[in-house]
Amino acid sequence: MFGTLYIVSAPSGVGKTSLLHNICANKLICDITLSISYTTREMRLGEFHKKHYFFVSKQKFKDMIRNNFFLEYAKVFDNYYGTSKAEIRDFLSSGMDVLLDIDWQGAQQIRYSVPNSCSIFIFPPSIKELNRRLYRRKKDDKIIIKKRMLQAVKEMNHYMEYDYLIFNDCFDVALRDLRIIIESERLRVDRQKLFHGNLIKELLKKLN
Repeated sequence: MFGTLYIVSAPSGVGKTSLLHNICANKLICDITLSISYTTREMRLGEFHKKHYFFVSKQKFKDMIRNNFFLEYAKVFDNYYGTSKAEIRDFLSSGMDVLLDIDWQGAQQIRYSVPNSCSIFIFPPSIKELNRRLYRRKKDDKIIIKKRMLQAVKEMNHYMEYDYLIFNDCFDVALRDLRIIIESERLRVDRQKLFHGNLIKELLKKLN
């Protein structure tokens, strides 16, 4: 039995992390978990090691790359981010679905290694609103916010590489859309066959 890997990408400030944490923390969908990434960036106020990220040094991260530890990794704003290969494999093999919060670079790598994954991109309602959200969260100075805005346009140009597109104008609507995508994917014939193969065989045998 295998779970589904959901790749979710969006520019900084769109609200992707809040959406994913809401799905898992409020148990809106059963048998799904959020993968915790490894990063070399500094821990921010309110963040915790092993809860939000695994915070490691750049040297440690490079050692992990050499040891083929990561399913994917990317460098974003001078910091590295990566996903544990073993963690994802263990979750999926147990039948658990996994939400993966990564950028388009990581998404491209995953598509080759996990071809049956489902990918979702999230847009802001407007560039003006994205800029407002970045200032409102008070995590970066003006120079970093400007860099994030420039990077956002580059990232959004990759949206056609994804299976689904969500606009986070209203949080509750975006959350509903995310749930609909996941629940719809679970009803695909190939997924239903994995979970209910014996029942399907039994039903067809009785009909014949």
